[in-house]
Amino acid sequence: MATAATVNVTPPTAGGFGLKDLSNESASRASKVLQENHEKHHIYFNNQGYHDHIVHHVFAIYALGASPKEIQKAFDVNAGYQRPSEPIDNKLVSQLDDPATFKKHLGDELHYPDYLEFFRKEISKKGYKDVIKEYLLAGDDRADDLLGRCYAGFLHPIIHMGYGVEFEQPAIIAETLAQTAIHPSWEGEMLFEAEKKAKEIGNPKKSAFDLLDEAVGNKKLRESARWEDPNKIRDGILVRAKEEMMNIVGQYKVNEEDLAVKTAEMIDLAAYFTLAAQRPNKQIKMDFFLMHSINCSVFFPSFLAADWLTPAHKARLLEFKTRLDLVLFISRGSPKLSVEEIREYVPKMKGEDATWQGLFKRMCVLNDDGHASKFVRALAQGEKTCGPFEGKGSLGGKFRVGGEDWLKMANMVVDSVEVPGPLWVRSTGFDEAWAPFGERNKAQL
Repeated sequence: MATAATVNVTPPTAGGFGLKDLSNESASRASKVLQENHEKHHIYFNNQGYHDHIVHHVFAIYALGASPKEIQKAFDVNAGYQRPSEPIDNKLVSQLDDPATFKKHLGDELHYPDYLEFFRKEISKKGYKDVIKEYLLAGDDRADDLLGRCYAGFLHPIIHMGYGVEFEQPAIIAETLAQTAIHPSWEGEMLFEAEKKAKEIGNPKKSAFDLLDEAVGNKKLRESARWEDPNKIRDGILVRAKEEMMNIVGQYKVNEEDLAVKTAEMIDLAAYFTLAAQRPNKQIKMDFFLMHSINCSVFFPSFLAADWLTPAHKARLLEFKTRLDLVLFISRGSPKLSVEEIREYVPKMKGEDATWQGLFKRMCVLNDDGHASKFVRALAQGEKTCGPFEGKGSLGGKFRVGGEDWLKMANMVVDSVEVPGPLWVRSTGFDEAWAPFGERNKAQL
């Protein structure tokens, strides 16, 4: 049984994506390695805030049908460089129920084990669903502070939460809330400013695609991030074009009656701007940062299906996600987008290897940290979630990708990470980002 301190993997719940008939042996091996990760590793694998992706990787390939051996290998490849967990300060843990003490240590990675133990205790008493509602969604100062931090670090905390919700794992929710607590607050401050702007604007009838086009069409905003910026959101957009960015994302709104189609819109948007951002003279590569938008999208159907979340909770989670997606796109240098890169793509492999099942198998044996398998699973989820809305109604008619595009995009991803060299381009809108990559021709990607 899964508890606040014990991982016990079972197939994805309603809204999640996974193959049918996942083996008990694979679930058992996934539980074993995730328990070891839970007990032995810090959530950052170094002192620069780089995230431990073992949870994401193992859940993703398990859902795609990985064997016990493949799951063990995925763990072994990435366990060696993880940062060991540190001792728990039990005295501090006993004091974290005091709001002032809780707040005092936010943003400090040294207190990850203390927040982890605190949230284990809270979940053991109250259950993970009520703890999420209390500490992330209550709407008070503490919950709003944590909710903002949950979208920090290129969405890693909310991705982590997604796995906990989708697979019903209280221990993963404890990890989520602890890592949320040690993330910085500035991204959240930006999102709350956008939320305030949205309340001032009211309820505009613009889609996320309209707002993407509007953002790219604003020269000041389009050029606000620069290659040399240490952080292209914080030191670029928010310094040179903050008002312009807030005016655009403040126009994004989710009405509760539109949750299903707006969830599909967010997924379609993220897939479109991540896959269509290519350089015609360069080999096919996906942007490392934009990829997190599509990788995070896979969980929103699970949030949508969760009957313990209110429509207001779901709308707010989705608004924060889509607004941040728009900011993230501009921060990567506002890359030019071409849907023809997707539509005209010819997969490297033929036959079964280019089908969804074949792609899943290829992802289960790839030597990486899980980003690619998460990407492919998210695209498969996108096909499932967006299909009913594509080309229908005032919003579905604006979707930029659909139908056969989903499988083509998945082939693009898998083909691109199976060639030698860097797996990802980093900040695809900048010429400098493409320097490591070769020319594209008929013989190579």
